[in-house]
Amino acid sequence: MSHVICERGAAQVIKSYSPNLMVHPYMRDSNSLTPASTTTPSISTLLNDEILPPIYALMSRLHVVVVGPGLGRDKVMLEIATKVIERAKELGLHIVIDADGLYLVQQSPDVIKGYTKAILTPNIVEFQRLSNALGVEIPKGFPEDAATAKRTCHALAKAFGGPVVVAKGRVDYISDGNFEFTCDMPGGKKRVGGQGDTLSGTLSTFLAWKHAYQSRIWDHDVSLDEPSLMMLSAYGAAAITRYCSRAAYGKYGRAMLASNLSEMVGDAYSALLEDDKYRI
Repeated sequence: MSHVICERGAAQVIKSYSPNLMVHPYMRDSNSLTPASTTTPSISTLLNDEILPPIYALMSRLHVVVVGPGLGRDKVMLEIATKVIERAKELGLHIVIDADGLYLVQQSPDVIKGYTKAILTPNIVEFQRLSNALGVEIPKGFPEDAATAKRTCHALAKAFGGPVVVAKGRVDYISDGNFEFTCDMPGGKKRVGGQGDTLSGTLSTFLAWKHAYQSRIWDHDVSLDEPSLMMLSAYGAAAITRYCSRAAYGKYGRAMLASNLSEMVGDAYSALLEDDKYRI
C-alpha cells in the first residue's frame, strides 16, 4: 500500500491521478504558515502541535519511507522532511532518499550519516554535490571510467558511514562503503525526468520484502545478513528500473514518458525474478 504525504494544495491533484494512492494532505509550506498576526501560533508550534502528530501516527504503520520526490525546496517543507527522517530513524524504518531529499542531505549530511537502513539515489550532478558536501574528491575520469566510478561511489558511501549509495547513470554503481555492486543491464535509449521515481518505488518494494524476510514471514534459513540484504535490495531495484526503461523505450520510442515505465513494472518483475533466462 502506498501512502502519499503531501502539501494540502497538491492533494486533490494526486488523488485524481490514481485511486490506488492513499493521500494525506498533512504537510504545509511557508506561504500557508506565515503568521498573520502576533496572536497566530509560531511556525514551530504549528509543526509540533498540528502538522507532525498525524504524520508520526501514520509512520507507526509503515515499513519504508521515501523522502524527496515532489518535495521541493521550501524551507518549511524541508524542515518537515527532516523531522520525518529523524522520526523514521527512531522507529528503525527503511528510508529511501531521492530528488529534493538529496538537496536536504546535501545541506545537512548529519541527518542520515551513520544510518544503515537508508539508501540514497543520486544522479551524477546530485552525486557531485553530495561529494562536495562531505569533502569527497571527484577524480578525473568520473563517471566514464568504471574503476574510478566504483572507487568514488565507495568513497562517498564510506563518508556517509552507513547508508547505501546508488550512483545512477549509464551504469549504476552501488556501495555501502564496504562492498560494491555494478548494475550494467541495458536500459532505454532515452532518459526521462521522473524515471528515478520508479527506482525509489521499487526500492521501497524490495526493502519491504527485506523486512518480511527478516520477520520470517516464510520459512528460511536466515542466511542473508543486514548489509547483504540492503545491497541486494538496491541492485534488484536498479535492475527492475533498467528493464522498465528498456521496455518502455521499445514500445514508445522517443515519445516515452516517465509514466510509461510504470506500465512495465509487472513484466519486469516476472522477467527478472521468475524467468530462468533473466533471473537475478
